[in-house]
Amino acid sequence: MKAETVTVAVQILGKEYRVACEVHERDALLASAHYLNDKLREIRDSGKVIGLERTAVMAALNMANELLEQRTRKEDYMLTMGTKVRALQDKIEAALTKGRQMEI
Repeated sequence: MKAETVTVAVQILGKEYRVACEVHERDALLASAHYLNDKLREIRDSGKVIGLERTAVMAALNMANELLEQRTRKEDYMLTMGTKVRALQDKIEAALTKGRQMEI
């Protein structure tokens, strides 16, 4: 069974783009378009980059950098949590072993 699709109009730097997506993806698409529009405006309004193509490339680079930073933070978090979980498992195992020894 194929998912229902809708066409969503999004505004990017004052231009309308019509994008097809599945119904359940609509809100995410609108949020993404809003985020992209904000990033493009921020770069355009800084006056440091001239031209739509360069502005788009700079926005894409900034967003890719944000994504990679988030991935790194997530990986660091997962490593930290893995270490903490292993330490807790070791403590539990030690307590269980000590409890078994006391029973004997």
